[in-house]
Amino acid sequence: MATSVTSSSVRSSSLANRLPPLILGGAGFSYQQHPSPKSLPVAAIVKRAFDLGVHCIDTSPYYEPSESLLGVALSSPTITSTYARSDYLLMTKVGRIAADKFDYSPDWVRASVTQSLQRLQTDYLDVVFVHDVEFMPPLTSLGAIATLFAIADEQPGVIRHIGISGYSLSAMVKLAYLARSRLQRPLDAVQVWAQLTLQNSRLATDAEYGLAALQDAGVGCVCSSSPLAAGLLRDCGVPVGALGDWHPAPLGLREACRAASEWLGAHSAEVTGRQQGLASLALRFAITEAWRAERGVGGGKVAVRTIVGTSSLNDLEANVKAARVCLKPVEDIDGEGIAASHIFDEAADLRDRPLYCQIREILRPWLDFDFSTQQRAPVRSALI
Repeated sequence: MATSVTSSSVRSSSLANRLPPLILGGAGFSYQQHPSPKSLPVAAIVKRAFDLGVHCIDTSPYYEPSESLLGVALSSPTITSTYARSDYLLMTKVGRIAADKFDYSPDWVRASVTQSLQRLQTDYLDVVFVHDVEFMPPLTSLGAIATLFAIADEQPGVIRHIGISGYSLSAMVKLAYLARSRLQRPLDAVQVWAQLTLQNSRLATDAEYGLAALQDAGVGCVCSSSPLAAGLLRDCGVPVGALGDWHPAPLGLREACRAASEWLGAHSAEVTGRQQGLASLALRFAITEAWRAERGVGGGKVAVRTIVGTSSLNDLEANVKAARVCLKPVEDIDGEGIAASHIFDEAADLRDRPLYCQIREILRPWLDFDFSTQQRAPVRSALI
């Protein structure tokens, strides 16, 4: 059993070394985020992302039709003429089928992995997460994790790393401890969403269920997604896709974010010398706090990376540009992109810090507000 723990630790370290500071979120190619995802220039977006150093993609079967669109893009000459499969990482998920339907059964987990391989047109997956674990009983989630480990053992190389994803920090910390205890294997990675943002920084600050607890449970990598709180922290408000407005933020929080955006538009130039948008500032805050958390709370023993979705080339360029404001290369490097060698720029942080503080002051009544307190649709599970 000890060998499994050591092996998992080595895998986590290997994953941390390969993950770029920014990861491309495939939810931007879904009906949840866009009214017509099949019309998007996915191949061009992915090619440009790779060119800019964003060589990891996160997706899910739940983000329909993201996996299929990505598979077509990744197998097109636009990508294959320049990049081999080993040049980038693919992360996907199992278990969540629709907004109100989950299936964590062994048969479905296996079928879902096979389906993702086919849709993404690849013969291996770098990371597979059990999706939105807070919706299911812990032992049910543990069974899905065990199935993924079994697939990894039976078919070496097909699944390189295994983790869990969700919103609830307490649910994921408890499950991470449970997996290490019952399966004698720590999880390689955990993905959380909207827990390291201008509105909610509990991943870094929660002593009981934050980053320190995940590290203590043996988790080697934490992927922090939704740095804009699933589109809440934008000048134009939450995105509304073909499935309507699904965002869990209540009206009061939305109004506070609108007020923050208006203040930024009116005062950012006088504070920092240039006009600032809420999305760019929010992304810089998330990347900065990920760096601080990794080296502070995490003590450098757990990697923290930021996943940000996009549906356009302009958004991608803006995201990378924002990242380059708060990260700097260790050495003089030509080009427009970012790399794992980029480090935190303290001077940039000092310029942005007054804006961070003012925006968080405007959001004060809603700081660390928990989206999971909002009523959600009842869950239908195929596994009782």
